[in-house]
Order: sequence, then structure tokens, then C-alpha cells
Amino acid sequence: MHRLNPIEKIKTKSASEITTSKLGIGFEKLDRDAFDPEKAYDKISEIGVKWVRIQSGWQKTEKEKGVYDFAWLDSIVDNLLSRGMIPWMCVCYGNQIYGGLAVENFGAVGCPPVLTEEQREAWDNYCEALAKHFFGRVTHFEVWNEPDGRYSWKHGVSAIELGEFTVRTARALRRGNPEVYLIGGALSRVNLPYLNQAFSTGMAEELDAISFHVYSFDDRKLAPSIAALRALLDRYNPALEIIQGESGAQSRPFGNGALKDGAWTPRKQCKHLLRHIIIDLGMGVKFTSYFSAMDMMEALRGKVGDKKSYQDFGYFGVLGAEFDEDGVATGDYPPKPSYYALSYLASLFAGEISPCTLPILPETDTAPHCGNIPTLSWGEIESYGFRLANGSYAYAYWAPVNHLTQDFESAVSFCYAALDEVPKLVDPMDGVVYEIPEGMMERNAYGGIILHRLPIRDYPLLLVFGNIE
Repeated sequence: MHRLNPIEKIKTKSASEITTSKLGIGFEKLDRDAFDPEKAYDKISEIGVKWVRIQSGWQKTEKEKGVYDFAWLDSIVDNLLSRGMIPWMCVCYGNQIYGGLAVENFGAVGCPPVLTEEQREAWDNYCEALAKHFFGRVTHFEVWNEPDGRYSWKHGVSAIELGEFTVRTARALRRGNPEVYLIGGALSRVNLPYLNQAFSTGMAEELDAISFHVYSFDDRKLAPSIAALRALLDRYNPALEIIQGESGAQSRPFGNGALKDGAWTPRKQCKHLLRHIIIDLGMGVKFTSYFSAMDMMEALRGKVGDKKSYQDFGYFGVLGAEFDEDGVATGDYPPKPSYYALSYLASLFAGEISPCTLPILPETDTAPHCGNIPTLSWGEIESYGFRLANGSYAYAYWAPVNHLTQDFESAVSFCYAALDEVPKLVDPMDGVVYEIPEGMMERNAYGGIILHRLPIRDYPLLLVFGNIE
């Protein structure tokens, strides 16, 4: 960081040291035994995220009709709770003992139990038993996963069918625990017409929140999408909250799954993670979940008895892995750079934070150390303001250029007023905190302060007004 003085590093916190947070991580696919959770619990707890998304695994729980064995899921839930994390549960997928497409699809992925009355009744009974069994331990339940994608609603996508299924599932979960917090949607993208049609079934009145997933190379679409989603929800049920339930990026090319065609590197994964999380928080989501804790099989289109069909590995994890002949993640699960970037951000944003507009604007300037080019201004930057739990303010900013094709750096100047503190600059990529020297600050005729020629990157840097801790 040219001309800045490094003075400290963010002190990271484990989940048990944080009371509340809006940051989470995915811990999915344990219904298909994709990895060994015992080797990952401590590592993800040290990141400092609170919300951990898991999947309920009906087929793994009910192997004999009417008999539920929750032992495997109890272990996951209890291990997360004991380390200060909050498990929330995506209730999915189908069950081969009730026939249909679940018989041939690995893990019964994308096989909703809606085609026969026996399937529907069995699902209702399972959901009621699930909510009752985890009373006092799991409060947040999400209905299905990406039902607007053919891979996850295999007999044919239908918004009306999803709406009716969500209503029925919500009522079954509530019979098991009247206090459950119910999440619907889990959309693979912000598909407004699809969700609008699903709402025509009365789905919005049964829920507390709508979740969405966004995997996009162009994150400039994200904020307008969330704003439009908020507008739609307000038409039906203004009390509905928004949760970003799954979003991430790969750390290497030639993987499988979302964004697989990108020339990904560990550094590009970090940039993507930081940009997406800041946008989610800046747009006021209830919480945001990074996908995922682990490199693991994608397993959305696998076929029973055909190992090759589900050995389609994605490299979204903040923990890396090798894979055995069954497609299970093996090795020591080493942390990637994204692990540390997420940890620094989780500690900085620990506690009750809220998005806010701050009295800061870009200032026209020149950057001698960049060849006297003008500093970036207005439409060339993306920025979000936050009030942190300790009363400090944070201003995150970056250049929203294509971070897959370049490693961007330049300069930007800001003018601010009515913020009494001289800010520090934080780089969440490596956690270093910088002091801004007096030579880079100027007080104008009206008492405002101009910060001259600060660094700007293609990932968020943060000006923090007040204490970091």
C-alpha cells in the first residue's frame, strides 16, 4: 500500500467469541457423505462465521418407512452448536423408498415428493418429526434447494407446484415446532416472475424469509437484483426478510458446477468472496452464506450405481481437499487464502452491524505515482457504508472491474464531513490495518477532510472511522 503505514492486523475471533453475526458458510452435502465433518468443525469455527447451512437428508434419515434415525444429523448439529455456530437446515431431498425418480438419482437429489399421495404424506410426517426432534437446537428451516432449476426439480420445474409444496411443508414443520423460522425460495437466481407465480398459492404468508443464490461473473447485477426482490416481497408480505443462502467462487479452473468456465485462482476467489459479501450486507440481507466450507463433489446429476456420474468436483471451498475413488473429500483440508479473508471480514463485522449511508464522496484529484492519471470517481467505484457493533463506521469501496481478467489497482480521493475520527484503512485480503499519514489528508475551507490518493483495488478496502475491535 503505497505511502500508508501498516500498524496492526485484525485480531480474528472464533465463532464462540462472537455473539451475533450476519456471516455464514455452507456445510452442505453431508447427506451424501461428501466429506468428513470431524476434520472440519474446528477449522470452520475458527473463521468466526455464525450461520452454518446444512441439509436434512431425508433419504439418509428414513431408510425404513416411518422409522427416523437422526443420529448422523444430531452429531452435526451438536458439534456446530458446541463450537458457537448456528446450524440452519435446508429440508431436502427425496427418498428412494417411496419410489419415483429418487430410485435412480444419487442421493435422491432434485426429486420432490409431490407425485403421489404416499410421497406427500411421508414427507409431511418426516418434516413434522424433524422439527420436533430438533426443537431447541435448530430454529431456521429452509424449504428445498434451487427448485427453479431442472437439476433440482427433475420432473419439470413448476412455480405453482413449488408454492403448494412450500405451503404444505411449512405447515408440517410448524406442527413439529410452532416456533420455527421458515425460509422459502432457495432460488438459483433472482427469478421474479417465477417467485411471483409461486406466491399466488399463498406461499408468502407462510414464511418468514425468502432465500436466493447468485452465482454470477458480473456482481454488478447483485444489488439491483436484491432491490427488485425486496420490492416484490413488499407487494405480498413486507415482513419477509431476505437471506443470501449460497454464493461463492472456485479457486482453480476446470472444476465443475457454477462459474466453472472462469480462469479462477485462489486470489480471484478471495476477491469474489469479499465483493459478494459486502454487497449482500450493504443491501441489508438478514445474513449471507458463503458456499462453501469444502471442496467437494457437485453431485447434482449423479446416478445410482455410476460413481463417475457424481465425481464432478467443485473447488468453492475455503478448505481444500483431495478425492478418493468414491468421490469423498480426503486429506487434511488445508485452508486457502479465502479462509483467512473470510475470517478477517467476519471479525471486523462481528456483532450487530447495519448498512448506512455515510457522508463521503469521491473527490477529483490526480495520482502522481500512477503517472498523473485522474483518480477514480463516481461511476468508477462501488461503495457501501456500515455502522459496526462497537459504534464505529466502515466505508467499503472498490473498482467493480472484471476481476477474472485483470489485477486492478489505482488511486481514489474522498472528501467527508461530520465524521470526527481520522480513519484507518483495512485490507481484508490479508487483515493488515494501515494508518493514513497526515501528508495524505487536507482540511478544506468548510472543515471537511479530503483524503488524497488512497489505494483502490478490484476488491473491497475499508475505511474505518473509530476502533477496529
